[in-house]
Amino acid sequence: MTHVITAILTKDGEILILKRGHRVSTYRGRWAGVSGYLEENETPLERAMKEIEEETGLKNNEIKLIREGEVMEFIDENNGRIWRVHPFLFEVKRKKIKIDWEHEEYRWIDVEDIDKYETVPGLKKVILTLLNL
Repeated sequence: MTHVITAILTKDGEILILKRGHRVSTYRGRWAGVSGYLEENETPLERAMKEIEEETGLKNNEIKLIREGEVMEFIDENNGRIWRVHPFLFEVKRKKIKIDWEHEEYRWIDVEDIDKYETVPGLKKVILTLLNL
């Protein structure tokens, strides 16, 4: 079982999705929220905040935690992995971000449009749950 965090960032009624690049180990070319592996000796919230800064350039004073969701499990039979996802919802102060090497593109989208994108497993469920939809 692999523990990861997924942070969904929102601004002006839209959510941020990031297209995973070809240098990452999993789900190349798929769309995701801000995500990362949970490491020892840190809380999921600490990891979420680190990943947001690394992947978007947004500093802690530019983000506000709205909600921490219940932990969810997703089974990816293609990769033979069980993902234990620790989801978070943050509101951000600005939409202009600077993506890191892990991603090749980003978009701010309406939640209703998530089905138009090939995403990592469980992303839609994470988003809908965090937004209480």
